[in-house]
Amino acid sequence: MEETVNFAKISEYNAFNNQETLHPLVSVVHLDKAEPRQLKRLRYEFYTVFLKQIKCGDLRYGLNNYDYEEGTLIFLAPGQVIGENKEGYYQPQGIALVFHPDLIQGMTLGKTIANYSFFSYAVNEALHLSEQERKIIMDCFAKIEYELQHAIDKHSKQLIVSNIELFLNYCERFYDRQFITRDHANKGILEKFEELLNGYFASEKPYSIGLPSVAYCAEELHLSPNYFGDLIKKETGKSAQEYLQNKIIEVAKNKIFDHNKTVSEIAYELGFKYPQHFNRLFKKRVGVTPNEYRSQ
Repeated sequence: MEETVNFAKISEYNAFNNQETLHPLVSVVHLDKAEPRQLKRLRYEFYTVFLKQIKCGDLRYGLNNYDYEEGTLIFLAPGQVIGENKEGYYQPQGIALVFHPDLIQGMTLGKTIANYSFFSYAVNEALHLSEQERKIIMDCFAKIEYELQHAIDKHSKQLIVSNIELFLNYCERFYDRQFITRDHANKGILEKFEELLNGYFASEKPYSIGLPSVAYCAEELHLSPNYFGDLIKKETGKSAQEYLQNKIIEVAKNKIFDHNKTVSEIAYELGFKYPQHFNRLFKKRVGVTPNEYRSQ
């Protein structure tokens, strides 16, 4: 098994990057202060956001290598691993915002952090910033740094967490903008999604695999499930699961008019394990049972 450098504490990551620890649960790390280091697999037990300010190839994800242009944000949830062990050294660049889950426990952000789905995006689904957006992000980082350098008082934690939340809310807005500005690429993914489903239902896969899941479709399209789900929602107004169910009903309607097949046979052809589950979904979506629809 490959060796992985694990960071359980913010102070460990600060020391790794020659950074002073001003708060045990949060830090804004200037990576250019770090010594050149060997390429390694790194695991973080806290939320980590990288702002890459120059084009570099020092971040690797899985077996893929990605170059980042100026003004790109990469988000990692606790427990994620980035990089790989290989020969060679590099000089880290950019800024990292790191904060431990304990920082936000009992606060509003602790309850809503799961809503920021981009923490589960793959690294190659990073957020690419405009110059104006980058200035806003840098301003958020500056406010967090100001609070870290300020003498701790009763307002410190609330202000730090509020500024992290503000930063994340801006990132949500900027991702919405990115989905729009990359509309052509997104349309291509929608077309591939439709082709994938058409091919799936025309094959023997429903018998061998069952109903297609959102995770299966995302993997086939080389996207993370969360990014895929958010993209479909932005493009169609429907969740990926709703889109899938609509497709199942569309295929089912075409099959129902083949009177040589029973409703149960059609259910198995679609990938349902139990025909009653098909009947339930069909009635929920169409308003009548498959048999009632057939008799119409």
